[in-house]
Amino acid sequence: MGDTATARAASGGLTATEHRLANGLRVVLSEDHLTPVAAVCLWYDVGSRHEVKGRTGLAHLFEHLMFQGSAQVKGNGHFELVQGAGGSLNGTTSFERTNYFETMPAHQLELALWLEADRMGTLLTALDDESMENQRDVVKNERRQRYDNVPYGTAFEKLTALAYPEGHPYHHTPIGSMADLDAATLEDARQFFRTYYAPNNAVLSVVGDIDPEQTLAWIEKYFGSIPGHDGKQPPRDGSLPDTIGTELREVVREEVPARALMAAYRLPEDGTRAADAADVALTVLGGGESSRLYNRLVRRDRSAVAAGFGLLRLAGAPSLGWLDVKASGDVEIPAIEAAVDDELARFAAEGPTAEEMERAQAQLEREWLDRLGTVAGRADELCRYAVLFGDPQLALSAVGRVLDVTADEVRQAAAERLRPDNRAVLVYEPLTPEEAEHAEHAEHAENTDAATGEEAAASE
Repeated sequence: MGDTATARAASGGLTATEHRLANGLRVVLSEDHLTPVAAVCLWYDVGSRHEVKGRTGLAHLFEHLMFQGSAQVKGNGHFELVQGAGGSLNGTTSFERTNYFETMPAHQLELALWLEADRMGTLLTALDDESMENQRDVVKNERRQRYDNVPYGTAFEKLTALAYPEGHPYHHTPIGSMADLDAATLEDARQFFRTYYAPNNAVLSVVGDIDPEQTLAWIEKYFGSIPGHDGKQPPRDGSLPDTIGTELREVVREEVPARALMAAYRLPEDGTRAADAADVALTVLGGGESSRLYNRLVRRDRSAVAAGFGLLRLAGAPSLGWLDVKASGDVEIPAIEAAVDDELARFAAEGPTAEEMERAQAQLEREWLDRLGTVAGRADELCRYAVLFGDPQLALSAVGRVLDVTADEVRQAAAERLRPDNRAVLVYEPLTPEEAEHAEHAEHAENTDAATGEEAAASE
């Protein structure tokens, strides 16, 4: 094991050291003896952007399969062992990565490392048709519960499909389609593991009340013998022109509680100064109840009951500025949209006030401190900057780059990007009572026809 960096002074006195195993696994350690806990975070450099047409959702499906047992941990044993030791755990999938994490009492750190190493090295020995079908049903139920059967649930999927053109690696979301989930085979899953779940495609961070020397010894003991491999292909190019060039619009008629206006604006890639300027702009415009859009739409006009504008940061493709406004009463969407465009045009012309800059930057600084203030949050940020930008140390100084942005850069970001010809728009219109009743009857008939096929998923 080689130590490739020494601890460096960082914002707030936080430090991190970097190491690399012979098999390519990158390791980042950060000592914090404030509380007797330790966080383990493992990021694999694979997300939905690595998927191919016809096999969407495979990265997310595999996240679930990683909790189905490995050579020495049967069935649900990963959850049982961590929770039995007083820890917590989970995993998530995004466009750009899949991560797994545990927060443990400090004296149980070795257990978490052993568990992560066992499934990285031996998952294929436990992956069979039964576990594949079990988790396929779990993911399909998750899609129903979080996307298909909740108000506005498919908005994210619809807007990304509009904002990124057909064939773009970010055109589909990590949840995947029902058809592709059904089509995934056991061999697809095995090949996915062989390609992406290798130590040289991962970053492991450990943060908290740790002894670095002992922690490195455990990591070498459990992870060091897992072979790396070079079968991974780079993700497809996600670059696009700075602006869409036209407004893309879709009207959705569904059984929702209120009209809604949602929009996605194409913004600069994460890791750039321009992305930091856009983040400040969106915070001024829609980041909370002191923002311009909230004051205009909710407080002054009373045309909306909620209004927010935030940045979805993406490193491998243009980021998205995410606008979400829920209408009040019978207010029509054109009135809300006109008010939004008025505020954006005024902001592009005048920029933020000194008070707005101070408030927005303080808000973003607090969010950064919140992330780094917990051992789990810091472990995740260290992995994020290592995987996406090659340098975990950037996590410890990220806020400085946001605070360095000027008011004119913020105004310029709005003027160049927050325009009607650079957005994908969703307009939600509620069904009439008659339409809702008809839709309910149609859904009931469909469920009756599919009752046998859906029973296993429903009872999972």
